[in-house]
Order: sequence, then C-alpha cells, then structure tokens
Amino acid sequence: MALLEQDEKHLFHTYRRLPLEIERGEGVYLHTRTGERYLDMFAGVAVNALGYGHPDLLRAIREQSERYIHISNYYAQETQVQLAELLVRHTGFPRVFFANTGTETVEGAMKIARKWGSTRQKSHLLSLSNAFHGRTLGALSLMDRDAYRSGFGPFLDCCSIIEQNDTDALRRSVTDRTAAVLLEFIQGEGGIRPVTQQFVDLLGQLRERYGFLLIADEIQSGLGRTGEMFAFQHYSIQPDLVLVAKPLGGGLPLGAILSSEEVARTLQPGNHGTTFGGNPVACAAGVVVMRALTEGGVMQNARLMGTLFKEELNALAKSFTRLVKEVRGTGLMLGMELTSPAEGIVASMREKRILINATDGTVLRFLPPLIVEEEHIRETVRALRTSLTEAA
Repeated sequence: MALLEQDEKHLFHTYRRLPLEIERGEGVYLHTRTGERYLDMFAGVAVNALGYGHPDLLRAIREQSERYIHISNYYAQETQVQLAELLVRHTGFPRVFFANTGTETVEGAMKIARKWGSTRQKSHLLSLSNAFHGRTLGALSLMDRDAYRSGFGPFLDCCSIIEQNDTDALRRSVTDRTAAVLLEFIQGEGGIRPVTQQFVDLLGQLRERYGFLLIADEIQSGLGRTGEMFAFQHYSIQPDLVLVAKPLGGGLPLGAILSSEEVARTLQPGNHGTTFGGNPVACAAGVVVMRALTEGGVMQNARLMGTLFKEELNALAKSFTRLVKEVRGTGLMLGMELTSPAEGIVASMREKRILINATDGTVLRFLPPLIVEEEHIRETVRALRTSLTEAA
C-alpha cells in the first residue's frame, strides 16, 4: 500500500495532502520516493529557515540527543540557557518562556495579559480581522474567520476583533478595560497583509493613554523572515511581549514568549508551565538557528534575496495586470494576490517542480528557506511567468 493510501486509512482527515511522497531534503530541495527533485519555496510554512540537512543543525541534534532527550523543567538545562542568552542578546527582551508551538505562545500570552490585568481592572483582549494565531480555543477567540472557528464555539468572553488598519475602530474599541492588543505586523495566513504605520502610530498613542500590553505575534514573520529579527522593527514601536516559534527549533517543535522584566514578573512558580516546552534537543537546534541568523549572514541574505525577489515579482505583475492584483510583503515573506483563486497556479508550479502554496484563497505565498540563492529565485520567477502565461 502506498504511503498516501496508508495515511488516508489511518490518520484523521484534517489535512489536504499534496500528492508527493517525500524521501529526503537537501538544502532548498525536497526529493521524492520516485526520484523527482522539487525546489521548496515555502519551507514547511516558514519553519525550515536553514533548509534541509544543515550540518551544524544535525550535529547539534545528534550531540544533545546522546546526552539526554528530555529531563523535564524541574531542572535547569544547558541548551535552554544558551538559547535564552542568545534571544536576550539579539532581541533586547530580557526574559524568555519556552513553549512547544506558536499557538501555545499565544495561549501563554493571553494568560499573562489576563493575570497582569487582573490587578488593574483590565480583562479585555483585542485583535485584528483576518488574523491567524493558532487552533486552540483561546487563539480562535481572537480570530474571525469561519473556516477556523465554525462549530467550535462558544469562545472566550472579553475578546474583540476589529478590522485590520481601521483606525476609527481601534479608537472606539480601546478603553480602560483593555488588557492587551494582539496583532501580526504582517499577517501570514491572512494573505501577507501588513499593518499600516498610521495604525501602528495610533496603537502606540492609545497604549500610552490607556496602559495596555502590546503583543506581537511574530510566529511566521519573526526570526529573520523579513530581513530584520522581527517584523515590528519595520515600524516605530516596541511591543511588551513577542511570540516566536516556527523557525526557532530548526524543524523541531519549539516556541518562545519574549518579555520585558515587568511583565515577566506577572507569572510566579505554578502559574504556568509545560511538560515539553524548551525541549533540550530542540533548544540545541535553536542555538544553531540563532547563531546562523546573527553570525552566519542568514538574516542579511534574507534581506538581499527578499529585495530581489520582490522586484522580480513586481516586474512579473506588470506583465500580467489582468491576473495579478498586487505584490506584498517584506524580506522573504512575500505574497502575490491574484484576481482569481490561486490553487491552479500552485498546481501548475508543482508540475514544474517548484513548491509554493496559496493562502487566503487568492494569494500565492512565498516563504523560502532563508538560505535561498539568486538562482533559485530566478528559477521560481521563470516558472511563475510560464504558469501565468498558461493561465492567461
């Protein structure tokens, strides 16, 4: 029985699998069991920042797994401390809480905001339309898309959602009861949609007036993806909490909440915890990822290749004005919005041995490994030109 048939037989049917059986990864490529090689331009949905088979990553995972794989958070662990020190040094946030996934960091941040607000008569949480913060009930309470929420209610109370970039709605919605505002500075699943500087400026003014926490969901946009450590650094504002995950563990499950000293003091022993969060093997991989970003030139490469990629996509858009509505994004977090559903182009690109994906229905999303090179970008753009020509 083929792998996909076994998958269909035994697993929950919660994913629309691609018709590929992957044998191995190497660099920016995935190889199938039948011998085809695919250029991976969405990198496990922004997870595989260093691509596949990175030697330092494999070495760190092997060496730590030979020491111990898990001992629990009853013990201080060397790789946790090493990774925390790197995060503190390179982000400016002095406190770190490790989790397993992005949605766990969202849940943790919501709990922190509620507990922080409990002594200040603040309980309300505010987020933006079209966002994606995860699959748990807490995260879903701060999302408005029926595709994720339908049938799972009722959701948490004291949670509101306003239109992204609607300054009037923001001004009406923030009050003395607001504990926190959670946002992606560039929405990922929502179609690579950035917030405006005008919206961010007002957010900063309202925070100064009402004293709420600002939580930046950098799960997809953070850790070098935009050419900076975080997407919020493209704006003139400093969050109180920053949430990271996807690339942090080099492909292993790992997330983190970064916080100021004041906000970190909200949690005391026993208030919040995790069995597997900060797994020592995942943290060993995270050390490699952070060093590659900050010392190995990977973040600079994301900036340079992102500029080239966006220029090429914009040039392509000018040639296909009937098919392409807009190119958006920063660094290697880019989207091309089409005037019709994008899945046909995704399938066409797959036939050309290039893997991209679609989000928000009409948006082609590009999230390549941060080690991508010029030749890979030009190959992708050539194939995309052919696919658009075929669709015209």
